[in-house]
Amino acid sequence: MSDAKRERIVRARMRLRERFKAEMEATPGRSDPAPLGTGPLNRHGMPKLPIGQVVAKGWPVLDLGVKPAVPRTEWRLEVVGACDRPCVLGWDELLGLEQTDDVSDFHCVTTWSKMDMEWRGVRFAELMAHVGVRDEARHVFVHGYDGYTTNVPLVEAMKPDVLLAHTVYGEPLPAEHGGPVRMITPQLYAWKGAKWVRKIELLTEDRKGFWEQRGYSNTAHPWRNDRYA
Repeated sequence: MSDAKRERIVRARMRLRERFKAEMEATPGRSDPAPLGTGPLNRHGMPKLPIGQVVAKGWPVLDLGVKPAVPRTEWRLEVVGACDRPCVLGWDELLGLEQTDDVSDFHCVTTWSKMDMEWRGVRFAELMAHVGVRDEARHVFVHGYDGYTTNVPLVEAMKPDVLLAHTVYGEPLPAEHGGPVRMITPQLYAWKGAKWVRKIELLTEDRKGFWEQRGYSNTAHPWRNDRYA
C-alpha cells in the first residue's frame, strides 16, 4: 500500500470514528439503563450473559442447510452502494488491510452463548475507511455465499468489535462456521453476522434480510431479549 493511500485511509478512519462515536455510545448495547441478564458486567457494561442464554459446551453449527466450499484462492468480497470506492477484494487484498485481534462473546438467538472467543480479522470500520462510506449511508445489507442475507444498522456495524473474521483461536475459520470469512456482531445476536460473506451493500434505507423477513427482530439486542418482531 502506498504512503498516500495509507494516509487517506487513516484520515477516513478518524472521520468515521468521530461521525459515529456519539451514536455508538447511545445504542442499547452500550447505554441500556436496565439490561436483562446475569453475571458480572462484560466489556461494554452489560451483564456477562444475556437473559435466556446458557453457556455452550461446544460450538453448535447452524445454517440454512447449505455449506458452500469456497477456497481462499476463489473467495471474493464485493462492496457496493453508498461509498466512493466500491471494490472487489480477494484474499490477499483482505490481508493487506489492517488486521485486528479481538476477544468477544457470541450470542445465538437459539439460547446458547459462547464466551471469550478469540478472533482475528478486519474491522468492518476499517473496510469502510477503505471504500469511503458516504454520509448518506445508514444501513448495511450482507450476503453470504449460501444465499443468506441479513441487515445491520451502520452504527452497529461500525463498532470496533465487528469484524470480518478469518481466524478463530489462532486457526483458520472452519468452513462449517463460515470460513474462509464471516462477519461477527458481538453486541447483537449472531444471526446479524453472515457466514461465508461475499457481498456488502451500503444502503441509505433499511432492507430486511432472511430471518428479519420471517419474523425475527430487526434490531436484535441480546440484553433486551430482543429476539422476534
